[in-house]
Amino acid sequence: MKELTVKAEIENIETVTDQVNSWLEEIGCPKKKQMEIDIVIDEIFSNISKYAYEPETGMVTVRLEAGKDPGVAMLVFRDQGKQYDPLHVKEPDITLSADKRPVGGLGIFLVKKIMDEVRYEYKDGHNVLYLKKYL
Repeated sequence: MKELTVKAEIENIETVTDQVNSWLEEIGCPKKKQMEIDIVIDEIFSNISKYAYEPETGMVTVRLEAGKDPGVAMLVFRDQGKQYDPLHVKEPDITLSADKRPVGGLGIFLVKKIMDEVRYEYKDGHNVLYLKKYL
């Protein structure tokens, strides 16, 4: 298990992505899967940065669990921001053109399509999002 805690600020997306990529390389994650996980990091971390603590800022912990189950990486985001389950957001109607589609929801829709399993819980005052990817 590897873990990184940083301020939930947009500027830290690159730091988190670089660190997770380093961890993924250590476990032999294929580049294509790594690039998919990078998109997920960008979506989830930016949402936490923009909305979890507004108007203040707080911390977010990103953890990579690998090795328990060979060929599987579990990415976990944990914050103490406002309680929010992103999995209960209505999925966007992607058949509509961009100008007719309401703003929001596309990022988590993309995350759910990229990852193999996505689970949320609110535990001990923390939002915890579990994202599993088969490598």
